[in-house]
Amino acid sequence: MTRRFIIAALAITSLFTANTQTTKGSSDINDGPYIFIEDQQLVQKSVVDGAVVQKELMADAYDTTFRVEPSTYTDVEKIGALSDIHGQFDLAVKILQNNNIIDDKLNWSYGKGHLVIVGDIFDRGDKVTEVLWLIHKLEKQAQLAGGNLHYLLGNHEYMVLHKDLRYLHEKYPVVSELLEMSYDDLYGKNTVLGRWLRSKHTIIKINEHVFVHGGISNAFLSTVGFDLASINKTMRKSIDRSKEEMKKTDFYKTYYGSSGPIWYRGYFYGDLSDQAIDSVLTRTNSEHVVVGHCSNTEVVSLFNNKIFGVDSSIKNGRYGEVLFLSGNRYYRGTKEGKLVEFGF
Repeated sequence: MTRRFIIAALAITSLFTANTQTTKGSSDINDGPYIFIEDQQLVQKSVVDGAVVQKELMADAYDTTFRVEPSTYTDVEKIGALSDIHGQFDLAVKILQNNNIIDDKLNWSYGKGHLVIVGDIFDRGDKVTEVLWLIHKLEKQAQLAGGNLHYLLGNHEYMVLHKDLRYLHEKYPVVSELLEMSYDDLYGKNTVLGRWLRSKHTIIKINEHVFVHGGISNAFLSTVGFDLASINKTMRKSIDRSKEEMKKTDFYKTYYGSSGPIWYRGYFYGDLSDQAIDSVLTRTNSEHVVVGHCSNTEVVSLFNNKIFGVDSSIKNGRYGEVLFLSGNRYYRGTKEGKLVEFGF
């Protein structure tokens, strides 16, 4: 196991001591670490009991470059998917443990399976950083086991990266004040997590299943088509474009509008016909689309198992589920780990 991997694995729980500063009324705030890339070294900053703790690290303590993974995968035997964790670390851990995706030490136990996080780790909850580092660690462990973990960017990732901070938990403005920088700058291009996020996809396809946070609309397909690598590259590049620049053309409406992949809600609220859904599947050469974004009380199936919604309201911190796709069988994995098969 490499030194980088060991240090990254400890990032969820490890905090270091060094120079500190506090802000009044923040003594119960803990957050981090945030790793900043500066010249020939890394600088780690955390908040421990309301105090900023800073430590200089060797330049190779963390990976600082991230390979863009493929957009399409085939011959995957087992797939799990959930979405909209929104900083609910403890609940997400319980769901993943009870469904045998991670073990009691928060390590990958899903073997060669693929787990898809269908967007929206950011906003609302107070343990966003903990979730991010957990996913960062599990991603590496999954690949070592012959599996994979795919973290797709949802509308709340793009909102934060574009400085739209309306939905932050009240903890994070305090963290920003303590660290003396805007929250979005904690995920800038010169941070480890920021570079990692900038390597992530918006849409992937595994076997005959398309995964995307909001959905794929016929309007989007008519404008853009369905070249996954091109769409993902375009969305990645857009992270560091300003809204003002993107809105000068139809780009923002196409990719960030209500018919775009991160905001679309048409499967749930669009009164779509079966023919419209079949058109999406035909144009994407798929059998199912798996989405988050629209909250339900459990994982749901629409249009005779053609659309699956995996936003099971984990964001509320009380309950949530995971979808399992195995061959031609589809299951809800409950919070307690019970499998409930979808029928027609």
